[in-house]
Formats: sequence, structure tokens, C-alpha cells
Amino acid sequence: MVEVKVTLKDYDSHKPTWCPGCGDYAVLLALKKALVNLNKQPHEVVVVSGIGCSGKISDYVKSYGYHGIHGRVLPTATAVKIANPTLTVIGAGGDGDGYAIGGNHFLHVMRRNPDITYIVMNNMIYGLTKGQTSPTSLPGFKSGTSPFGSVEGNIEPVYIALSMGAPFVARGFSGDPKRLAEILTEAIRFKGFAFVDIFSPCVTFNRFNTYDWFKERVHYVDDNGPLPTRMEALKAVSDTWAQGKLPLGIIYKEEGLPTYEELLLKNKDTVPVYDDITSDVWKEKVKKIIEENFV
Repeated sequence: MVEVKVTLKDYDSHKPTWCPGCGDYAVLLALKKALVNLNKQPHEVVVVSGIGCSGKISDYVKSYGYHGIHGRVLPTATAVKIANPTLTVIGAGGDGDGYAIGGNHFLHVMRRNPDITYIVMNNMIYGLTKGQTSPTSLPGFKSGTSPFGSVEGNIEPVYIALSMGAPFVARGFSGDPKRLAEILTEAIRFKGFAFVDIFSPCVTFNRFNTYDWFKERVHYVDDNGPLPTRMEALKAVSDTWAQGKLPLGIIYKEEGLPTYEELLLKNKDTVPVYDDITSDVWKEKVKKIIEENFV
């Protein structure tokens, strides 16, 4: 059988409606490049997205897509992977969607370890709703909901992911699209839960955390590869913050852990194949899965 080579054009959908200069354009291109690098066919891919500007990304990738409700990217993506483990499942959202209302799901997906990739476009603000403070906004940040400066501390999602046992933890930057595509390629290739936080500047409502602001502060910690242990990764992240820098790169990678769907579907032979399948055949396969795994 001749392998069909995928191109970027195969993933082209309709034109994005993000603001000119939005960092999400670079995320979209990097995601497409990663899928092409791995020669993933569009019918093999599902992009599950959330609410906010970032949530539009599932409309801009010509693959299967699901645009869900606020904060529910991860349970939906997990369900898709369980229903059809042969699919490449990518969850995508923003810092508000993923770390505020979706924060509880973010914690629990890491202990389950489904084989999905989770991309968070982190611009430190709520963009679609016109510029309110988000969970990653820095103390003192002025916005529509904090006109005199935020009095709250910000969360650090990379530190949370490392602390909660995520097996693949990385961070990219829209201002470095080449490296970002490389990071996403490795994240999608990874077997297990792969988390990628991406600094993706909002050029319309966040005039503080700009491309230049990030460029002065970002620092790759993986020049010699991912940190060898989780504790060393945590220390590298902490040391980088202490220097006033923001850690980037593939920070930690732990391979070989069983995935959620592998543990859930004890009999791997019951996983359905979706080539030219009829509804009656599918019903029988679902019935068999339930009987052999859950009854």
C-alpha cells in the first residue's frame, strides 16, 4: 500500500478571524506543521477546542473537530480517545478556559494519563470577552475587571503540571514558530498525556505582555534535552523564575507509562476499526466492548 504524503494544504480550512498579529496564528501554523511532520492524515485527527479566541482553532484545521463548552476540553478529548483509541486527539484552549473553569479537569487528566495532547494558548488575559484578568495575569495587571491592578497572585501551569505528575510538560512561544512546531511534533508523537503551554500574545487587549516583553524574558531550559528527573525539572523551572525569566522548551518527558485507555480497555482486541464500518457492525462492536470490559 502506497503511503500518501500529507501537506500543509491538506489541513487548510477557512480563513481565521483572529486579530492581525494574534499569537494564535503561529500556534495554528505550528500545529499544522507538526501534523505534517508526523504524516498524520486529516481523517486520523480530532481537534477538541474550548471557549475564547483560542477555541476557534478547531474550525481552522481541516480534520475532525469539536467545539465544546467552557472549560470542558479535556473530558471531551478523553472521551473521544476512549471511544476510538486509533485517533490522534488534540485538545486546545486558552488560559481562561483551561486554568479557570477548566482547572479541575486539568488536574484530573494528569492522573489518568490519556494519550492526548493539550495545547493552551496563554495570553494572560481574557481576549474574546474584551480584556478581563485571567488566572495567569500577573499581580498588578490592569484590566477591565482590575482597573487599579490585580491584587491576586497568578498561577504557573508548568509548575502545576510537573507537580501533578504529567508525563510530558513543555512550553512554547508564538514568537518562535520554528521551535514551537518542533515542540508540538514531539508532544503529538508522545504516548500519554502531553501538555504544552504556549505564550501567545493578545495584541488587542493585552498591551503589557507583548511579543517584546516575552522575548526579553523567555529562556529555553532544554538545550541538553528534557530534564532527566521530575525534581530536576521543578528546580530548573524555579531557578528560571528566580532569575526573572520564563521557562520554555520540552521541560520533562517520562515515557513508558500506561495510558488511561489501555487500562480502561483491558482487552485490546475489542478496540474497533473504523474502515468502511456499517452502523449494525458498529453496534455489535460497542456491545462487545461493554461486555468484555465493563460488565
